[in-house]
Amino acid sequence: MKQIVLSAFFLLLCGLTAYSQGPAEQAPQGFDVVRADIAQGKIDTIIYASETVGTNRKALVYTPPGFSKTKKYPVLYLLHGIGGDEKEWFNNGVPHVIFDNLYAEGKMEPMIVVLPNGRAMKDDRATGNIMAPDKVQAFATFEQDLLNDLIPFVEKSYPVKKDREHRAIAGLSMGGGQSLNFGLGNLDQFAWVGGFSSAPNTKAPEVLVPDPEKARKQLKLLYVSCGDQDGLLHVSKRTNEYLKANEVPHIYRIIPNGYHDFKVWKDDLYHYVQMLF
Repeated sequence: MKQIVLSAFFLLLCGLTAYSQGPAEQAPQGFDVVRADIAQGKIDTIIYASETVGTNRKALVYTPPGFSKTKKYPVLYLLHGIGGDEKEWFNNGVPHVIFDNLYAEGKMEPMIVVLPNGRAMKDDRATGNIMAPDKVQAFATFEQDLLNDLIPFVEKSYPVKKDREHRAIAGLSMGGGQSLNFGLGNLDQFAWVGGFSSAPNTKAPEVLVPDPEKARKQLKLLYVSCGDQDGLLHVSKRTNEYLKANEVPHIYRIIPNGYHDFKVWKDDLYHYVQMLF
């Protein structure tokens, strides 16, 4: 019921239908500012063994206020951009602050959020030429690291719900492309998919969604968004046009005066997580 209400509210608020673009209502002032008078979640660093990469890898994990090991939680995997790592969202997008504020207002379903390093290679630091072919390839390799190594580790280490209906993925820029590629390419694993200002690593829409009927049946939410001043807008635009033509329900947000930056991505995160689970 919460999902239906939130989705309907969001569409009404933004002046959108599932297939069209319109003015995007932006997050309220102070949504990303620390409030000392509310309960706060916790950020931990985890280390997991990656057979895909052949080394141990790091990720951050956010657990919500009031977290209890006796309760089972849905999980969101939140991916960074080509110049970042597992700390990019935390350092620049303050997701923990956004989540804490939403929880205080009763607008977010309790969930665990995993912030991995999407550059799946032994030296996964965002240093040197971040556009080097091996580093770009590592973002594609992360699909196997995510599915075969990270998700199983999270499910062994945290009290999480393990079905696709309780697993979401989203990301910014390169991570937005990963989220669309991995989420739509593995609908048996993810029911909730979001791409924020997705980069050119995003597969062509007919490859992303080769079977529109299957996508219509399996997706709980497909969220595509970009700033109207972003040079990568064409990636989101072509995805939206294909989804619209093939009647795949989705939310398409064009953020006014929006560039390729965290102002846009924080706004996206604020709206996206309210619709999950």
